[in-house]
Amino acid sequence: MKKLFLVFTTMMMLVGCGTAETTKNTSDQPKSEESKKQQVTVHITKDNGNEKVTEKKVDITEETTVMDVMKNNFEIKTQYDDSFISSIDGVAGNEQDKTSWFFSVNGEEAMKGAKDITLKPGDSVEFDFHKYE
Repeated sequence: MKKLFLVFTTMMMLVGCGTAETTKNTSDQPKSEESKKQQVTVHITKDNGNEKVTEKKVDITEETTVMDVMKNNFEIKTQYDDSFISSIDGVAGNEQDKTSWFFSVNGEEAMKGAKDITLKPGDSVEFDFHKYE
């Protein structure tokens, strides 16, 4: 009976040590590409970039659009079936002053609405509030 108890105790100790070692090895392994955060940077400026308002790094997923990023991270108002951002954090353009928000992705002026542009990790989104002519 003592032999059976001794064998059982020894096996339990080995199992316990093996589990601890497995956990340690798993945590020491580098993270895979999939587990790394995917982000874009959003720049908010005024007067053709002369006044910096804010810059944020934002997490995204595979199908995140410019509109998704803006809705989830800023207080915005939209127009034209949710395609056009008319106000960001309380700053809205108007026809009297001939001002509006304009945006670009990676330095290229947007030719589609914010809900129609899907972002990729590393993209840079720039919104600028200025006069139009």
